[in-house]
Amino acid sequence: MTDRPRLSIGLPVYNGEEYLAESFDALLGQTYEDFELVVSDNASTDGTEDVCRRYAAKDPRIRYLRLPRNIGATPNHNLVLAESRGELFKWASHDDLYGRDLLRRCVEALDERPEMILAHTGQAVIDGEGRVKVPYEYTLATDSPHAPERFRSLLFEPGGDDFYGVMRTDVLRRVKPMDSYHHADRTYVAEITLHGRFHQVPELLYFRRDHPNRAERANPSKRSRCVNLDPRRAGPLHPTPRLLAEYVWGFASAIRRAPLSPADRRACFRHLAAWMTSRARPGAGERVEDRAPVDPDRLAVSVDSLVAGREGRRT
Repeated sequence: MTDRPRLSIGLPVYNGEEYLAESFDALLGQTYEDFELVVSDNASTDGTEDVCRRYAAKDPRIRYLRLPRNIGATPNHNLVLAESRGELFKWASHDDLYGRDLLRRCVEALDERPEMILAHTGQAVIDGEGRVKVPYEYTLATDSPHAPERFRSLLFEPGGDDFYGVMRTDVLRRVKPMDSYHHADRTYVAEITLHGRFHQVPELLYFRRDHPNRAERANPSKRSRCVNLDPRRAGPLHPTPRLLAEYVWGFASAIRRAPLSPADRRACFRHLAAWMTSRARPGAGERVEDRAPVDPDRLAVSVDSLVAGREGRRT
């Protein structure tokens, strides 16, 4: 690794003790090694700090930051990006798992395709024990050379997890930092795709963990999710209708800011209008972990054989 790593991984965490060590093992065991891991502990009250300091003492690629108070998940995500130094960037979650070749395959894809601004891999949803619940077939047209088609696909197709792909940092510096209204991650990715194309590596290397303590499960209402994203969303100034209105406006403002031709801008607004008036397409906005489960042993071998540090951990 050089003094200035090529890739920065940002890992914001709050009370992630249960799965954090597994996530660290999967990231630090990657076959691609030229990265820094920026960990921002959002004033955790469990054993997260001990886990982070133990791993940071063993691996100099980890930069551990501990915040004096909980600033919310969204500001913490933006913080790890602001602290990054690499020309490439990836967000990581404290409870997900990563195939040992994920970083290498994504970096190679971006090197081979300079027109692409984000690379990600095939994914599946796993449960708390690491067993596959939902295999995921990526169907979004984010590789289209036409910005309006990429935007349309992100509006109407079931959402992927491109937010966790490897991205060009200079593009992220040009888009508006992520906000904390309902589904702000979707408008954020939509704005990114208006700047360029995404590439999907056809290998199953990303395993998103779904469990009862995951933020979406622990905060079932729109209001509680947004307060988790940013405590400043609590109180009467941020009722649910405002959070939904900001969600729609987030798409509109992304179109206004993006480097589009007048014709492409008009096409994107037409797609947005169609999405607002219909919302009838099956699966629109669906999270992959909410789909019907499959045989948990169907892809389990993929998890254990591809993820570093997983040997012997399954029960």
